[in-house]
Amino acid sequence: MNTPMSTTTSSAPVDALATKAAGGHSHMAIAFGLMVAFFLIAPLFVYPVFLMKVMCFALFACAFNLLIGFGGLLSFGHAMFLGSAGYASAHAAKVWGLTPELAILFGTVCAVLLGVVAGALAIRRQGIYFAMITLALAQMVYFFSLQAKFTGGEDGIQGVPRGQLFGLIDLGSPMAMYAVVFTVFIGGFLLIWRVVHSPFGQVLQAIRENEARATSLGYDTDRYKHLAFVLSAGLAGLAGATKAIVFQLASLTDVHWSMSGEVVLMTLLGGMGTLFGPVVGAAIIVSMQNYLAQLGAWVTIVQGVIFVICVLAFRRGVVGEIANWLKKPL
Repeated sequence: MNTPMSTTTSSAPVDALATKAAGGHSHMAIAFGLMVAFFLIAPLFVYPVFLMKVMCFALFACAFNLLIGFGGLLSFGHAMFLGSAGYASAHAAKVWGLTPELAILFGTVCAVLLGVVAGALAIRRQGIYFAMITLALAQMVYFFSLQAKFTGGEDGIQGVPRGQLFGLIDLGSPMAMYAVVFTVFIGGFLLIWRVVHSPFGQVLQAIRENEARATSLGYDTDRYKHLAFVLSAGLAGLAGATKAIVFQLASLTDVHWSMSGEVVLMTLLGGMGTLFGPVVGAAIIVSMQNYLAQLGAWVTIVQGVIFVICVLAFRRGVVGEIANWLKKPL
């Protein structure tokens, strides 16, 4: 008589956890569907080039969030991956005449290789020391970009041809280019989603919470952090390479230290440690820069005021607060 009751009792927590997980995944699936629907419908009402800029920076912010939100590693130099990939992609497309898909791939590979080297040096330290090393490396990349001949110095690489995708689709058409950027963004986002929910992602979050305990369990924490750093660098490079093709320009702006600060702002504003937070944060920041451009230098002051308000009122970020209200992960 006691056996059925004990079996039912012991399985209840498992069933509850399964139900909770299923509910969380359903909320995330709904949020993903809404995001996809927005970017599919928005070109009918909003300037496509503006939306492409949002998606490029959203992917950049998601890549950065993978490192800090799920790995607990704060980088003050992530712009080096965005900018260096942009230069590599622009040079490959304009000087070497590569097709856009190969140029974007080349820029992404360059960012990955840079991430391998920078990560190997940076992960030797933790906390603020890690952040300072990434900032120092980013400044080295900035001055290299300023002095190197192939980058065009302060003028950058201008007039980058969009070319034809696979030699078939003319990316001179705004909607064709939009479809490519949309595909790249969604693909990058889904990759991050998969990584976060994989065993690798779970170990990465365990290292973020308690690295000493993860080490005691036998995990090589440095290797996991290095892999996360390289993956984040590659995705940031993918965003930068795509952006260079979209705007037909690679400039010092994307490799400047202020860009590293902007991606931190995007992530915190949207919600660090959430999947959709960086997308929302990037959309807010890019929208402010676009629609408040007539304010000139005052734009940065307005951004600062909004950031302070969000920190005081929404400590988890916009999406973080929504997720807390729904009691579901987003």
